[in-house]
Amino acid sequence: MIRVCPSCGAKNRVPPSRLHKHPKCGRCGEPLVFDAPVEVGEAEFDALVSEASIPVLVDFWAPWCGPCRAVAPELARLAKEKAGKVLVAKVNTDQAPRVARRFDITGIPALLLFRNGNVVERVSGAMPAAAIAQRFGL
Repeated sequence: MIRVCPSCGAKNRVPPSRLHKHPKCGRCGEPLVFDAPVEVGEAEFDALVSEASIPVLVDFWAPWCGPCRAVAPELARLAKEKAGKVLVAKVNTDQAPRVARRFDITGIPALLLFRNGNVVERVSGAMPAAAIAQRFGL
């Protein structure tokens, strides 16, 4: 994954397997905090969920979906509150239909929690950040 340093603007490659090690910018040494949802496409999805050293909560969504837009700020809040403990990722089902099909996504928003590459919990529908955290045990 590529993360832009909020302090100096340098692009940093962060392997998913090192997310738990609190990565730092290679240029300025400032912490690289994953405190916002990360957009994930078909090319990087498998590596992210299978190699991530922390749980990955994946939001399957589409830009035309009203409930998806309603849950987006809740997921952003959750990503900020749980930074370093869980990575919130977003998969646009219009741009990554094969990934959505693999996980039988028939309604969106659909939230799946991955640990070590395996789905451990799933839920469909929009809900507040607190309810998401409680449902997934975050």
